[in-house]
Amino acid sequence: MDQIEFFTASRIIVVAGKGGVGKTTVSAGLAMAAAQAGLRVLFIELDDKPSAEKFLGSSTSWGYEPTEIFVPSGTGHISARRITATKALTDYLDTRPLAKFSRKLITNGIVELVATAAPGIDDLLVIGKIKALEGERVADLIIVDGPPAGQAISLLMSARALNNSIGGGPIHQQSAEVLELLRDRARCQVMLVTLAEATPVSEMIDTAFALEDEIGVHLAPLVINAVEPVSALEIPESLNLASGLARAAQFQNTRTAQQSQEIARLKDRLAIPALELPFLTTIDSVAVAAAIRHQIELLP
Repeated sequence: MDQIEFFTASRIIVVAGKGGVGKTTVSAGLAMAAAQAGLRVLFIELDDKPSAEKFLGSSTSWGYEPTEIFVPSGTGHISARRITATKALTDYLDTRPLAKFSRKLITNGIVELVATAAPGIDDLLVIGKIKALEGERVADLIIVDGPPAGQAISLLMSARALNNSIGGGPIHQQSAEVLELLRDRARCQVMLVTLAEATPVSEMIDTAFALEDEIGVHLAPLVINAVEPVSALEIPESLNLASGLARAAQFQNTRTAQQSQEIARLKDRLAIPALELPFLTTIDSVAVAAAIRHQIELLP
């Protein structure tokens, strides 16, 4: 597949998956690959996520305002920012008649109060801000380093829950607009990341069905991260099978066989193209970007 075609299939990509599968490194590599392809990329980190700054090589601590990221060997650029529900609410109130009171309301903990009274409102505020940025065309592609899979479902389902429970007013309107965004393939897709292991694969399958069936979100190609070479190690007959070297080889062969089984199970359950990123000894956005670009070229 052509690189530009891949990166312009949707204006927003939310990257999600079970904790520990490499969502942040994949998100950073994806942003770097898109920028190297010539696109203007906005990388968004949510407030409850581990920092992606080290993966994108930023020398400046990120805040709510965009921070420019150096892109080697590319004609595009990356700006990164961190979005919180509190700041998203401030922005929202600044557009309303209550603008002059918004700072005071935030200082007094209005987000926590509203979130307690209407569960999901904090998630809606965050997605609403991302929607606003997409509408302003601040970048060719927005990449969101999303939360773990279970939290990602809650984040994305907040709009539907509030839309169903609140019959009118600004919250109903905002939730309806967010739902429209999430269900439009050209505007938003979710990229799920997994390791080729039983538990992460099972969770990815469950998450994929939940996102598609319950919310109507469209899925981008999957990412199977840290795939090790699948060729079996030959164990010479002369080698003592009880030796440490033989046991290590047997363990590795068992591991690669299980990895192949899990990849086959994933592809059997989800008829979605997948990027198989190799296990990298050095993890940085440039190395991951190179692996992503190579895998994109292999897509039909």
